[in-house]
Amino acid sequence: MRAVDLLRTAARANRLANRRLHAAMAPLSDADFQAPRTSFFPSLAGTLNHILAVDAFYLAALHRERDMEAQWRAFVPANTLAELAPRQADSDQRLIRFVDALDDAGCEAEIVLDRGSSKPRERVAHVLTHLAMHQTHHRGQVHAMLSGTAVKPPQLDEFLMPSDAHLREADMHALGWAERELFGA
Repeated sequence: MRAVDLLRTAARANRLANRRLHAAMAPLSDADFQAPRTSFFPSLAGTLNHILAVDAFYLAALHRERDMEAQWRAFVPANTLAELAPRQADSDQRLIRFVDALDDAGCEAEIVLDRGSSKPRERVAHVLTHLAMHQTHHRGQVHAMLSGTAVKPPQLDEFLMPSDAHLREADMHALGWAERELFGA
């Protein structure tokens, strides 16, 4: 399997996991969404907004947008899950469109990460791999924080194994996706 194929699967797994997580969290009140909790970012809102902000930064870098650092500074956090979920879905779809257009040469291409005080160059495949790990890491924190709420933390790891198709059927249907979109023909 080629790296680009794995990156496409990871981008879709990210979308599926975010969809499932946000759907599970829908019954939470806005107060529960903002409530202080034990984690690196001390609330569900803080953690989910961090995922969204970092996604925006890396997507700007991947698309070679010259104002990525300014976009990072201008990020406006969502105050509610109802506001955050569609913004995250749009970000997830933007990532999917990017990897769908990617080829092997594109994986090896270098991009600049404008961090203000530094501008390191990284390969696209490394950035995409880092982005997938970042999202997974912080979704895990949200998952743990949900244990302190009335919401049962949802299963989030059924998206990368073809044999788990029956466990993601409802999510796939809700997104209008087919298995071939996850794993290729």
